[in-house]
Amino acid sequence: MTGISTHVLDTTTGSPAVGVAVTLERSADGAWQHVGEGVTDEDGRVAALGVALGSGIYRLVFATGDAGSAFFPEVHVIVDIDGDREHYHIPLLLSAYGYTTYRGS
Repeated sequence: MTGISTHVLDTTTGSPAVGVAVTLERSADGAWQHVGEGVTDEDGRVAALGVALGSGIYRLVFATGDAGSAFFPEVHVIVDIDGDREHYHIPLLLSAYGYTTYRGS
């Protein structure tokens, strides 16, 4: 079983995005089911959105409007998780008119 963590950085200011709500959902039978949630801390991190997750398609929903993003009030990142891996870290780099994500370590 595996877990997911995240980190949100504001690349415009070069600082962590504090207070961003993040929701983790799993795709099941054509719908999204709530798995976990958290809010970024003073370092822009949510240490554990979900633990003991099985394989499947998951969606992280970042309420980026909480970080002051008027253009991207919400960002969805959909990932295919292999439940045999121990951990996934999925950072989000956010700027006024763009964002990027990647599989971290």
